[in-house]
Amino acid sequence: MHRIVFVLAACPTWRLQTASSTEPCAAPDRTRWKSSFGHQMQPDWTWSSPAVCREVLYVVELQRYSRDQGSSVYFPQAVLNGDDLYDATLTDGHCRLRVTLDPGLNPLVESYKLLSAEVSDGAPGEDGGLRSFNVDSLSWFGSSGSAGALVPLRANRSVFLPLWNNVDYSGEAWREAPPAEEEEEEEEEEDRVQRHAVTVSELRDSFLIGRRGVARGVVHHQLIVRIINKSHLMYYGRRDLNCECPYKAVLEVCDRTGSVCVVLWNSVCLGWYRRLKPGDILNLRRYRVKGRFQAQLDDIEISVNSRNPAALISVLPESSPFPQHIPPAAFYRFCNSKELLDRPHGVVCDVIGLLTFSGRPERIRNDGRGAELLEYHWLRLEDGSSNQPIMVKLFSTSQPDAHHKLHPLSVVVCTRLKLIRAADGCDLAFYLTNTTYTQVYCTGMRHHSEMSYRKLRPVRQFLQWLRSQDDQEVLRRALIGGFFIYPSPPVSLELYMKDRRGVPGFLRGAELQRELERLRYRERQTFCIQAAVTMVMYSRRGEEKHCLCWTDRASSLCSSPCFRNSSPFPSSTPVTTRSARSPPSSSSPSLSPTSLGSTSTPADPRSGRKSRKRRFTETLPRKRRPFVTLQSEQNKSVILFEASMEFLESPNADEDKEEDEDGDTSSFLTGPLPLEQSDITLETLPLRYDHAHKEEQAVAIAMGGALTGRFDSVLDEYYTLRLRALSDGVLVDALFLPLSCSSPPPLLPYANTWTSILCHGAFCPHTPPPSPADLIGMATQLANQRLVCVLEACHLGGATTEIVLSRAFPLNH
Repeated sequence: MHRIVFVLAACPTWRLQTASSTEPCAAPDRTRWKSSFGHQMQPDWTWSSPAVCREVLYVVELQRYSRDQGSSVYFPQAVLNGDDLYDATLTDGHCRLRVTLDPGLNPLVESYKLLSAEVSDGAPGEDGGLRSFNVDSLSWFGSSGSAGALVPLRANRSVFLPLWNNVDYSGEAWREAPPAEEEEEEEEEEDRVQRHAVTVSELRDSFLIGRRGVARGVVHHQLIVRIINKSHLMYYGRRDLNCECPYKAVLEVCDRTGSVCVVLWNSVCLGWYRRLKPGDILNLRRYRVKGRFQAQLDDIEISVNSRNPAALISVLPESSPFPQHIPPAAFYRFCNSKELLDRPHGVVCDVIGLLTFSGRPERIRNDGRGAELLEYHWLRLEDGSSNQPIMVKLFSTSQPDAHHKLHPLSVVVCTRLKLIRAADGCDLAFYLTNTTYTQVYCTGMRHHSEMSYRKLRPVRQFLQWLRSQDDQEVLRRALIGGFFIYPSPPVSLELYMKDRRGVPGFLRGAELQRELERLRYRERQTFCIQAAVTMVMYSRRGEEKHCLCWTDRASSLCSSPCFRNSSPFPSSTPVTTRSARSPPSSSSPSLSPTSLGSTSTPADPRSGRKSRKRRFTETLPRKRRPFVTLQSEQNKSVILFEASMEFLESPNADEDKEEDEDGDTSSFLTGPLPLEQSDITLETLPLRYDHAHKEEQAVAIAMGGALTGRFDSVLDEYYTLRLRALSDGVLVDALFLPLSCSSPPPLLPYANTWTSILCHGAFCPHTPPPSPADLIGMATQLANQRLVCVLEACHLGGATTEIVLSRAFPLNH
């Protein structure tokens, strides 16, 4: 077994380095170390000779934070290694040790190669792993007492960031209960100062006309308002900023005289952000009034900070002793799927629906090429008002806990979503996505019974439709995870270039390789190359040794470089990329997510002979299994009934034999199977929702999750196309599954030729699809064709990169 040995550098930077070895290393002399362990280690010496540990080390935890001005002192040579630092907690089974990773090792975490809770010298748990001891019971190295709350070692920050985004909160410092000391201080203040309430309009008028005493300096008058909207967390930490808690959050509040924004700054977010929610009535004191940032001149905002002065915040019950100050209730703008068909682009609305597809979390760059990665996943909601589902591209909100509970067959309410229409103006190709104030409420969190929207007419109409649905029918179309693309790309090169504003951004093969190597874990990007197809392969998952394969022998003679999509480094042999795609849903083909990956195989070493013939290999199994395996449910509508009851409950309640031989083998050479064939990754496959194991299934597809073969996927057949870049001959393998389409089917039928199938990304839904043998037999249509290929790439962690061929347009001129 190839061992990864962790090396701790014995210098103030405490760098964690890796080296390849098969022999144990010398252990450091522990008597030479001092420790204030729980915060950081201080060595007795400053020389940089490495101290190496002989023991196997376990990575218990990885924690991320941003640099500050002082971080460059520890890592002067790593100024170009990004803005993040990582602290790791290690153990040998006897004690725990905290170290900081050298920034040069950040790519190991960012590509999900260095994992927490994994043994460092082999497969997880091969020698008992972390199961052999209780990590929490271990003492810190060099310390006999409790370490207290952990804070970043190499920056002046009070909290850690989540590993995969900057929006969610992470750690125990984010309290759900209001600070007790703040409540006591407020009671003492109320005893000394006579209460006097001020309205929003009085604050605005006083500030704008410059009246002293009310809106100038610190405002001691209490302001009673209701929270209408709550933003996601906004992190503004930078390497040139030494703020301990660089967070802010915005609350839209109102009273009977108007509305205003309240900005929570810094450590106020730690104490109050999780506690506050839309609909709460706030009592604010000791705040400042300022002109609103990036807004109209006649608008204001209320700044609430933890010092200069320390603001006083309290949440009042609806039965407040000041009925004249109780603000109006929150209002909603619910739209059903039928009404959304006529709504204009950019309109903001609320939706309710039954969740039938929950996609895997992925990440994209902020503003396309920014450094920050934004996490999102797709949702498909049905509400019965039309056959068109409600597609939601949901980014992080203020409720990360609710995102983890978005299981299929849940009733989901999303508020303050923005409607996005496709550039081609198609009425059916639309989706909803976040605004700053988007909130999500779902079954299982007891949200619905507490919210005022449950009494509204659109919600009651949806619940009436929900009670008419059958559990088993919904389970047939309930999917989770897998690769998904929506809306589908255009079906012609002209429309595609128009959609990209005339700049397709063609890459050379080597440039594509470099871009793929830069991808971080679950990062998704679209690339475009000009290429020719040199191989088409049909495979079944789990039976990759038995496949149909067509190869353009003339193209395979080229000694072009080929890179392995499962490895970030170039290789002299072709690589396997993985892909998969789901068959059409039983209700509508537009509801089926698309799963793809890539798998490439090395060229036949015997291809040195000059031959213009194509190779055809056929070893199909005699019987074909059905595409979809349906789950059986004993109870007809128990799941949906329980989901609808949450709106009423109080918070305390709970195939045929097929032998289609092509026959025309005289025009093909029968050759051996490719030498290298990788199985399709489970992460690319949409899974049948398993209600009995919903929590386990959700954890498996989440960021950092690991899928096993225990869950049923909806497909087992896929195609692999090997593409040769026209610019430099680099080979790329991309999986292509034309069995379903994520967008509504086209109105006009088209022929199931390779050209039409690649342009549409799917078989024609109006005619029966061709058999795999027929489609491989028609692959000669692709010989010598120049194509514009649209590739969807996603890094799945470790050495696996998923590449999907979503479109390929003929390049005639």
